Amino acid sequence: MNRSALLGLAVAGVVLIIVALSATFVVDQREQALVVRLGEPKRTILEPGLNFKLPLIETVYFFDKRILNFDALSQEAPTLDQKQVVVESYGKYRIVQPLVFFQTVTNEEGVQSRLSAIINSTLRRSLGEVPMSLILTAERADFMRRITKSVDAAAKNFGIEVLDVRMKRVDLPEENSQAIFRRMQTQRQQEAARFRAEGGRDAQALKAEADKQQVVIIADARRQAEILRGEGDAEATRIYNEAYGQDPAFFDFYRSMQALTEGLTGDTTTYVGPPSGDFFRYFGDEQGAVPSAGPAGQ
Repeated sequence: MNRSALLGLAVAGVVLIIVALSATFVVDQREQALVVRLGEPKRTILEPGLNFKLPLIETVYFFDKRILNFDALSQEAPTLDQKQVVVESYGKYRIVQPLVFFQTVTNEEGVQSRLSAIINSTLRRSLGEVPMSLILTAERADFMRRITKSVDAAAKNFGIEVLDVRMKRVDLPEENSQAIFRRMQTQRQQEAARFRAEGGRDAQALKAEADKQQVVIIADARRQAEILRGEGDAEATRIYNEAYGQDPAFFDFYRSMQALTEGLTGDTTTYVGPPSGDFFRYFGDEQGAVPSAGPAGQ
């Protein structure tokens, strides 16, 4: 066999290998495939394994079998009670009809634009039917299930099944948030002023009550003190009278000494005059006779 024949056989072998490789394809367990012949869909392959196609004239499109995530664009929508809210949502879907999916949206990028419009319009319509307070309660789960069911019904035309739609963030517009914050701040300031006023009123009442009790206690103490002082003075007078009755001369002497002590107080007090009169009568006579007038003394 000459060299030309060998070269021809080698080229033919390579061509056969290329044709054989292009005529086979493998579908992964995570995928599903659609075989298209010259732009016309021919068959759908849902099971994994090795498959064959006509080389050059048939093309295979693979679609994911798994659950896919989708993030919708945030939007502003009014609620039933005319409250504007900014909603960010997401969805989970999977491709269940590859042929319908290919014919309507072609690929995942195509379905995302369609799905975003469906989710946003359904959310806007549904939020307009409920008050804002419902979004913050346990009824939100039922509300989202109804939205998921509505979105799924609209998305079946694209060959997909929508499994879940959720709101991952619900917020007020910035201007509304600032207005609510200012209103809450004003309310808190009013409550603080009310609490301070009530506290001041209670403080004044307690202070007035304390002042009244102070006056009453002091007055009662003074009254008791005067009574005790009077009783003490009476008792002292009684004792003095009893003592005076027992020995009038000694009592007279004692009272005279007390009068001197109180009249001539201090170390520098000096008396100038005659030692006569009742004030000095015990100096000249132990019986207390009044001394006669004599020369001046100290």
